[in-house]
Amino acid sequence: MAVALVVAAGRGERLGERGPKALVELHGRPMLEWSVEALRSVPEITAIIVALPAGAGAPAGTTGVAGGEVRSASVRAAFAAAPVDGDPVLIHDAARPLVSRKLIETVLAALDGVDCAIAATTITDTIKEATAGLVVTRTVDRSRLWSVQTPQAFTRAALVRALALPPAMVDAATDEAALVERCGGMVRIVPSAPENLKVTTPLDLHVADLLLADRVD
Repeated sequence: MAVALVVAAGRGERLGERGPKALVELHGRPMLEWSVEALRSVPEITAIIVALPAGAGAPAGTTGVAGGEVRSASVRAAFAAAPVDGDPVLIHDAARPLVSRKLIETVLAALDGVDCAIAATTITDTIKEATAGLVVTRTVDRSRLWSVQTPQAFTRAALVRALALPPAMVDAATDEAALVERCGGMVRIVPSAPENLKVTTPLDLHVADLLLADRVD
């Protein structure tokens, strides 16, 4: 059965809050609890491991571990605490509180025949490449570009190989799917929606609150 790893140890300085980002109140609850609720609703997921900031308690129905200073350290810590027979492994960022049961189940189902399946959205803005001096060098063809989200699902074997890459390479990666690519693994995209946003700024927090209000009220 599947296990879920939730990365929730980020400090979130850009959010402008004093405490850990995952514990910021969002529509009446800590942000982390929205993701945990969605994960708990998926029958295939039998264990949820949360990499927490210092001093935080694990939400009901989860196992908490101390998160690291960087994302990869939190993922390693959560993975080490997961049941050894957990396969596949789902990784989700607590900063994406609008994740839905349907998206989680779709990502898990898309893992069939590949090493990794990731939620992502198409890019609608015009994308330009520029120099360090902000002079545009070219306009990038966006037709094959995707903006990557979580959840991301992995076969256990693929994630083990990815996390066994040199530490500097693992720490530099912005998601584990990139490490699977480095190992020669196959990654499949699962089309998602912009509503599965990552809360990074105060504006994101406000938008997420409004979207949750529409969903639960």
